[in-house]
Amino acid sequence: MKSIKPLREKKNTAILLIHCPDRQGILATVTEFLNKNNGNIIYLDQYVDRIEKIFYMRVEWELGGFSIPEDKIDEYFFTLIADKLQMNYSLHFSKQIPRMAIFVSKMPHCLFEMLSRYTAGEWDIDIPLIISNHMDLEPVAKRFDIEFQYVPVNAANKAEQEAKEIELLKEHQIDFIVLARYMQVLSPEFVTQYPNRIINIHHSFLPAFAGAKPYHAAHERGVKIIGATSHYVTSELDGGPI
Repeated sequence: MKSIKPLREKKNTAILLIHCPDRQGILATVTEFLNKNNGNIIYLDQYVDRIEKIFYMRVEWELGGFSIPEDKIDEYFFTLIADKLQMNYSLHFSKQIPRMAIFVSKMPHCLFEMLSRYTAGEWDIDIPLIISNHMDLEPVAKRFDIEFQYVPVNAANKAEQEAKEIELLKEHQIDFIVLARYMQVLSPEFVTQYPNRIINIHHSFLPAFAGAKPYHAAHERGVKIIGATSHYVTSELDGGPI
């Protein structure tokens, strides 16, 4: 499928994703760096994990009029800010469309919802690949003209098949992965290949009722409201950041 044009034309912007040990003045330091270089901030969000004492931040700014050339922003930010504050960060540009792969099993509802939004132009992404451990949803992929790869996984062949999946992801230059009711637990070795780049759609309100059959567990506990949670995948089952 060719790239879908978003509903609204986006300005050329840069995005920094940051996490580092929490300390006083991080927010001010980053925003001052942007302000001094004529960066017009259009989005900023930050969060502190009080237990782990980790600071998280996402900031987006317009590149029109920004005094640092695009190919030098990474170098300048590392030298002047990140290295001094022990920051882990990634730099992205809005003109670079991220490529997403979807992992599915048999349930179609999440896949249909995502592909409907994609084809409507709501998401500024490309979806070149769908991987599944069952053949059930191949007709959906064909309907949306997206490549479908059947990779059956069981306990005996898990390592071999995950290696095949990783090779497919590399071939298609995938930036991040969404598990849309993919009923397999990814190995730690797989997760480390895409750190902070795998999102799982879990069918309960996490952190309650992690793992399999959360609806059953919620019913047994007398829960009256059900829903879903999107979270980053880590080595801890359903325990990654929401």
